[in-house]
Amino acid sequence: MDRPFRSRGFRATISRVRTRSLPPQAYFLVSAVFHYLGPAFAVLLFARVDVLGVAWLRIASAALVFAAWRRPWRVLSKLDADGRRLLVRWGVVLAVMNVCFYAAIDRLPLGTVAAIEFLPVIALAAIGARTPRNAAALLAAVAGVYLLTEVVLVADPLGIAFAFVNAALFALYIVLAHRVAGHERLSGIDGLGASMLIAAVAVTPLGGWAVVPALGDPVAILAGLGVGVCSSVIPYVSDQLAMRRLARSTYALMVSLLPATATVIGIVVLGQVPTAKEALGVALVVAAVAVHRERGRGRDVSEATSEAPRRPRSRWPRRRRPGGRGRRARAAAPTPR
Repeated sequence: MDRPFRSRGFRATISRVRTRSLPPQAYFLVSAVFHYLGPAFAVLLFARVDVLGVAWLRIASAALVFAAWRRPWRVLSKLDADGRRLLVRWGVVLAVMNVCFYAAIDRLPLGTVAAIEFLPVIALAAIGARTPRNAAALLAAVAGVYLLTEVVLVADPLGIAFAFVNAALFALYIVLAHRVAGHERLSGIDGLGASMLIAAVAVTPLGGWAVVPALGDPVAILAGLGVGVCSSVIPYVSDQLAMRRLARSTYALMVSLLPATATVIGIVVLGQVPTAKEALGVALVVAAVAVHRERGRGRDVSEATSEAPRRPRSRWPRRRRPGGRGRRARAAAPTPR
């Protein structure tokens, strides 16, 4: 008995149905939770590996996972020049962004780096806040993040410079990731795998040398793999699944959930009771996300490019076929005597 034929388009349709069974906000929450599990593994690494080596281990381990899962070289070989340039830009941004992030938190408090990182994201969210309702949501999110992040001014110009470069690259990451998510000839996760492979190549001259002393340390290697999976694979894949169905400004607003998620994780996992200021910050961020409304809500970003072509119209009107006047006309015609 012959097996039923299933084309690539059929499999892509099934994949879209499965991923759309959950709201995009659920994928973002997964990304936010794992965003703070990665630093737990990084704590083990900072005592064994240089900061640049940690950045290299994170990207290289994530690239290794994507290489085994998605075969990114096949994606690069089939793309046109414009698609390759997009993935190369995204890969370079991923590499330099992670290096600047770890260099910044090595010199500044994490809360300060997080607050600076949110500044350009506010601009992205403000671009899409075209209604009073969304503008109010943006103001509430900014106030909530301000209450949740403890900004400590430190006299470290180099650390502040790294933090601002990381913030600018994070905003650029959102822009490029959103383009990849809506690319008509590219699956977002496949594009992510290819960009991570490019990022591993780009970060090697910057931090590859720093990981050489730890290559014989199995704890450091396992911790590096954990950092890559929890900080780059799961969050970035979840970002792609969310960005397919969220506008860029909406996603930028939801970034304000990151410090709120950290506070909730501290309550559940570590038993840390938040202060009244932190509780108010969480409430403001949650209210902002709940109040925000996206124009054209519910439509997949890639849906416009993946819809099947409509059935062509017949060249003849429905009621007037060649050789006759239609059923109603024949019924109304006088019967010959």
